[in-house]
Amino acid sequence: MQTRGTEFFQGTLAQRNEFDTVRVFDTTLRDGEQTPRTSFDYDDKRAIAAALDDANVHVVEAGFPANGPDEAEAVADIAAATDATTCGLARVVESDVTAAVDTGVEMVHVFASTSDVQIEDSMHSTREDVVERSVAAVQQVRDAGADVMFSPMDATRTDPEFLAEIVEAVDDVGVDWVNIPDTCGVATPNRFGDLVAFVGEHTDARIDVHTHDDFGLATANALAGVEAGADQVQVSVNGIGERAGNAAFEEVVMSAESVYGADTGVDTTAIADVSREVAERSSVPVPVNKPVVGANAFAHESGIHAAGVIENSETFEPGVMTPEMVGTEREVVLGKHSGTHAVRQHLREAGYDPTETEVREVTRKVKAHASDEGAVTDADVRAFAGEVGVERAQEEVSA
Repeated sequence: MQTRGTEFFQGTLAQRNEFDTVRVFDTTLRDGEQTPRTSFDYDDKRAIAAALDDANVHVVEAGFPANGPDEAEAVADIAAATDATTCGLARVVESDVTAAVDTGVEMVHVFASTSDVQIEDSMHSTREDVVERSVAAVQQVRDAGADVMFSPMDATRTDPEFLAEIVEAVDDVGVDWVNIPDTCGVATPNRFGDLVAFVGEHTDARIDVHTHDDFGLATANALAGVEAGADQVQVSVNGIGERAGNAAFEEVVMSAESVYGADTGVDTTAIADVSREVAERSSVPVPVNKPVVGANAFAHESGIHAAGVIENSETFEPGVMTPEMVGTEREVVLGKHSGTHAVRQHLREAGYDPTETEVREVTRKVKAHASDEGAVTDADVRAFAGEVGVERAQEEVSA
């Protein structure tokens, strides 16, 4: 496999190709919509699903059809319009499964709590009942002719013996996928990898992972799951979702593609646009320091860093991930920490031809202004150039 970039893979952390491929299951329209104070209407769902489909994700989990007729209509129309596999969520309840199947989705994702605390205090049930209902739900989907994924919800807080029992039970009736959810975000990469390997010993189904970000470990846990044998990762764009959110689509995809050198099948150049679409429609802004898609992900202010990337972007960027790869641009920002290299670049881009003395004088003004006011705008740079007397670059005259 061809490596991407040069510096990284010749250094301390040489490429090892722990896995070659991974499938992407996007749950922005289901778990992502469970972000507190977020709701997608019909048009939102269709637009986001189309963007994800254009980006070539493998599966779009379009929603929870049993939630109501509007939700079912959106899921059905997404299933009819997208090339990606469309998935509908269902509890291990006959009417839920029927509602999902009736939308025409190619996959139904059924789930049941398996940790004792959730069985007793959320489902108000017993282990025996959960196994029976799970098997029945998987069988119902199989009989309807759709692919079926089963999630033992709260797997990371489930008694291992019971987890093995229920996984084996749904395996016996032909489940296609077993999802391993870290529902409350308590996993660590090593422990989650061990759990994936453990589940793999009890099923012939393909394994999918779903990780939450309560401790900021969702992406690391998801990738550890793939290293341990999972075939697919559930993600949401910008990491939105319950509480602190899910493993982020952009982080998982670019880590897999760039750090692991694996193939996700995703058109990575669509990532920035998909991120903006979801941020706008979810009303959840993207933090400026968000990996991959944040405004500062490819921005540089420090004099040493800016000078380096002006010369060669690999000096102070990963090298294996460029802004072009994700559909965005690099930015050299002027501020308190800027040096002459960045100021010279800004002056030239603004149409000036400064001397070295003039660059140093404008740099002093930039630093002073940033210390007092913070941001330095293009208008500020032009004003400083005027104060210093920097001349405009002479335009070439064609014969």
